[in-house]
Amino acid sequence: MEVDFAKCECCGLTEECTLSYIETIRQRYQGNWICGLCAEAIKDEIIRCEMLITAEEALNRHLNFCKNFSSSRPPLNPTVHLIDAMRQILRRSFESPKLLRSMSSSPAENSGEMKHTVIVRSESCIPAISLVDSSSFHAMGLDGGCE
Repeated sequence: MEVDFAKCECCGLTEECTLSYIETIRQRYQGNWICGLCAEAIKDEIIRCEMLITAEEALNRHLNFCKNFSSSRPPLNPTVHLIDAMRQILRRSFESPKLLRSMSSSPAENSGEMKHTVIVRSESCIPAISLVDSSSFHAMGLDGGCE
Protein backbone atom coordinates (compact mmCIF):
# COMPACT_ATOMS: atom_id res chain seq x y z
CA MET A 1 0.00 0.00 0.00
CA GLU A 2 1.57 3.25 -1.15
CA VAL A 3 1.25 6.40 0.98
CA ASP A 4 1.99 10.03 0.27
CA PHE A 5 1.75 13.37 2.04
CA ALA A 6 -1.12 15.68 1.11
CA LYS A 7 -1.33 19.35 2.09
CA CYS A 8 -4.75 20.90 2.76
CA GLU A 9 -5.58 23.64 0.24
CA CYS A 10 -7.37 25.61 2.98
CA CYS A 11 -5.32 25.52 6.18
CA GLY A 12 -2.03 23.98 5.01
CA LEU A 13 -2.18 20.99 7.38
CA THR A 14 -0.18 18.05 5.98
CA GLU A 15 -1.42 14.48 6.41
CA GLU A 16 -0.01 11.11 5.39
CA CYS A 17 -2.63 9.14 3.46
CA THR A 18 -2.93 6.37 0.91
CA LEU A 19 -2.94 7.42 -2.73
CA SER A 20 -6.46 6.08 -3.26
CA TYR A 21 -7.78 8.12 -0.30
CA ILE A 22 -6.06 11.26 -1.58
CA GLU A 23 -7.70 10.75 -4.98
CA THR A 24 -11.13 10.17 -3.40
CA ILE A 25 -10.90 13.43 -1.43
CA ARG A 26 -9.69 15.37 -4.47
CA GLN A 27 -12.64 14.08 -6.51
CA ARG A 28 -15.03 15.13 -3.75
CA TYR A 29 -13.62 18.68 -3.51
CA GLN A 30 -13.09 19.69 -7.16
CA GLY A 31 -9.44 18.58 -7.30
CA ASN A 32 -8.49 20.12 -3.94
CA TRP A 33 -7.07 18.14 -1.03
CA ILE A 34 -9.08 19.13 2.06
CA CYS A 35 -8.21 17.91 5.57
CA GLY A 36 -10.88 16.49 7.87
CA LEU A 37 -11.14 19.66 9.95
CA CYS A 38 -11.76 21.85 6.89
CA ALA A 39 -14.21 19.27 5.50
CA GLU A 40 -16.23 19.62 8.71
CA ALA A 41 -16.08 23.42 8.41
CA ILE A 42 -17.41 23.14 4.84
CA LYS A 43 -20.28 20.92 6.01
CA ASP A 44 -20.99 23.42 8.80
CA GLU A 45 -21.07 26.26 6.25
CA ILE A 46 -23.76 24.41 4.25
CA ILE A 47 -25.88 23.84 7.37
CA ARG A 48 -25.47 27.37 8.81
CA CYS A 49 -26.15 29.26 5.59
CA GLU A 50 -29.62 30.83 5.52
CA MET A 51 -30.06 29.99 1.84
CA LEU A 52 -29.44 26.63 0.22
CA ILE A 53 -25.87 26.53 -1.15
CA THR A 54 -23.94 23.84 -2.97
CA ALA A 55 -20.92 22.04 -1.58
CA GLU A 56 -18.80 23.84 -4.19
CA GLU A 57 -20.02 27.26 -2.96
CA ALA A 58 -19.32 26.26 0.66
CA LEU A 59 -15.83 25.11 -0.39
CA ASN A 60 -15.17 28.44 -2.11
CA ARG A 61 -16.36 30.39 0.94
CA HIS A 62 -14.12 28.35 3.22
CA LEU A 63 -11.12 28.68 0.88
CA ASN A 64 -11.60 32.47 0.78
CA PHE A 65 -11.95 32.62 4.57
CA CYS A 66 -8.75 30.63 5.06
CA LYS A 67 -6.81 32.73 2.56
CA ASN A 68 -7.94 35.97 4.23
CA PHE A 69 -7.23 34.56 7.68
CA SER A 70 -3.77 33.21 6.82
CA SER A 71 -2.74 36.48 5.19
CA SER A 72 -3.36 38.36 8.45
CA ARG A 73 -0.56 36.76 10.50
CA PRO A 74 0.91 33.32 11.16
CA PRO A 75 -0.18 31.58 14.37
CA LEU A 76 2.26 31.82 17.26
CA ASN A 77 1.64 28.21 18.27
CA PRO A 78 0.14 25.95 15.55
CA THR A 79 -1.08 23.36 18.08
CA VAL A 80 -3.00 25.93 20.10
CA HIS A 81 -4.31 27.40 16.84
CA LEU A 82 -5.65 23.99 15.74
CA ILE A 83 -7.30 23.38 19.13
CA ASP A 84 -8.90 26.84 19.00
CA ALA A 85 -10.25 26.15 15.50
CA MET A 86 -11.84 22.90 16.72
CA ARG A 87 -13.36 24.75 19.69
CA GLN A 88 -14.91 27.33 17.34
CA ILE A 89 -16.38 24.62 15.10
CA LEU A 90 -17.89 22.82 18.09
CA ARG A 91 -19.28 26.08 19.46
CA ARG A 92 -20.87 26.89 16.08
CA SER A 93 -22.37 23.42 15.80
CA PHE A 94 -24.05 23.74 19.21
CA GLU A 95 -25.26 27.30 18.57
CA SER A 96 -26.63 26.69 15.06
CA PRO A 97 -29.95 24.98 14.46
CA LYS A 98 -29.36 22.00 12.21
CA LEU A 99 -31.68 21.10 9.38
CA LEU A 100 -30.91 17.61 8.18
CA ARG A 101 -32.09 17.83 4.59
CA SER A 102 -31.51 14.19 3.69
CA MET A 103 -33.22 12.50 6.63
CA SER A 104 -36.95 11.91 7.02
CA SER A 105 -36.67 12.32 10.80
CA SER A 106 -35.61 15.94 10.39
CA PRO A 107 -35.92 18.21 13.45
CA ALA A 108 -37.96 20.66 11.36
CA GLU A 109 -41.63 20.82 12.20
CA ASN A 110 -44.34 20.95 9.58
CA SER A 111 -44.53 24.73 10.00
CA GLY A 112 -40.86 25.02 9.00
CA GLU A 113 -39.67 26.12 12.45
CA MET A 114 -36.72 24.37 14.01
CA LYS A 115 -36.75 22.49 17.30
CA HIS A 116 -33.70 23.41 19.33
CA THR A 117 -31.85 20.77 21.30
CA VAL A 118 -29.92 21.96 24.31
CA ILE A 119 -27.08 20.01 25.90
CA VAL A 120 -26.49 20.96 29.52
CA ARG A 121 -23.43 19.93 31.52
CA SER A 122 -23.13 20.41 35.23
CA GLU A 123 -19.41 19.72 35.44
CA SER A 124 -16.35 19.39 33.26
CA CYS A 125 -14.31 16.20 33.26
CA ILE A 126 -11.45 18.50 34.30
CA PRO A 127 -12.26 19.70 37.87
CA ALA A 128 -10.63 23.11 37.33
CA ILE A 129 -13.12 23.89 34.53
CA SER A 130 -16.51 23.58 36.22
CA LEU A 131 -19.18 25.16 34.04
CA VAL A 132 -22.01 25.31 36.60
CA ASP A 133 -22.08 24.96 40.36
CA SER A 134 -22.98 21.28 40.65
CA SER A 135 -24.36 21.60 44.20
CA SER A 136 -27.62 23.00 42.79
CA PHE A 137 -28.00 19.88 40.64
CA HIS A 138 -27.35 17.61 43.65
CA ALA A 139 -29.93 19.53 45.73
CA MET A 140 -32.59 19.14 43.02
CA GLY A 141 -31.77 15.45 42.53
CA LEU A 142 -30.68 15.99 38.91
CA ASP A 143 -27.23 14.50 39.29
CA GLY A 144 -28.45 11.05 38.25
CA GLY A 145 -26.27 9.40 40.89
CA CYS A 146 -23.08 10.65 39.24
CA GLU A 147 -20.02 11.57 41.22
